[in-house]
Amino acid sequence: MLWLVGSGSMALEYSKVLKALNIKYIVIGRSKKSVKRFSLLSKKDVFEGGLSKFLKTKPYIPSKVINCVNVEELKTTSIELLNYGVKNILLEKPGACDFGEIRELQKLAKKRKANIKIAFNRRFYASVIKLKEFIKLDGGVTSFNFDFTERTDLIEKENRNTKVLKNWFLVNSTHVVDLAFYLGGQPKKMISYTSYRHKWNKSIFSGSGKTNKGSLFSYHANWQSGGRWSIEILTSKCKYILRPLEKLFLQKRGTFKIQEIKLNKKLEKKFKPGFYLQTKSFIKEDDSNLLLLDKYIKQLNFYKKISGKKN
Repeated sequence: MLWLVGSGSMALEYSKVLKALNIKYIVIGRSKKSVKRFSLLSKKDVFEGGLSKFLKTKPYIPSKVINCVNVEELKTTSIELLNYGVKNILLEKPGACDFGEIRELQKLAKKRKANIKIAFNRRFYASVIKLKEFIKLDGGVTSFNFDFTERTDLIEKENRNTKVLKNWFLVNSTHVVDLAFYLGGQPKKMISYTSYRHKWNKSIFSGSGKTNKGSLFSYHANWQSGGRWSIEILTSKCKYILRPLEKLFLQKRGTFKIQEIKLNKKLEKKFKPGFYLQTKSFIKEDDSNLLLLDKYIKQLNFYKKISGKKN
């Protein structure tokens, strides 16, 4: 039996996948509004009142849990699950609100001998899977660059928690950064610059470095100007472009022509992109493309440098 903690939009997406995989699961929601909506759309009963109330009923410890509550509650609910004895958790990105909370989770997970995977679903996009095939055929990545520009004009109009806004790079921009380094290799050396402080974050970022695979990289983002998320991967034969990340374009060496690569989008038409394969990997305990919490902790060192955050 699996627990799905949360009854919001993300939980609905996971629910679709779990049904398709024929996995038995219990949904644990909190607010009456979200529980009612989830039940209406999924045709599945939901426990209302939150995880703390549910645990008081002393249910059997599940073999696996997917934790997809609001960002502000990720750490608290994960701690409750770990203290209850849960050993395998797929934790929605970014895992917690700030760097300190993530480290706190790691310490408790080690103490409880539990396994936590961070759900960066873009690793499982059809575009990324195809790109990995091309990279292997071409003999590896020689260099790459990425842009994690955020639309602060739109974000400001949303009713966001102040703590979440102050940690927006970790909360949102890491979707791009994780994917770039997943494809090109983890930083070994890096120089980073930040400039211009916005209301709740620094907002201009630039840097470069070298990965553990020997490839060179650079990045730039300007949250006070135009731009969008993108990743460019270069090999000895081609430049590959993910812009938007759901699509893959190719430019062969010696040409100016950029062509779009046809992708198998069958799963992405039925489920939120990346969710089916990500969830299946978690269920099957195939960690080859999932981000383990211990590796995530190591990434925090260069995330701090990129974002200009001190803690």
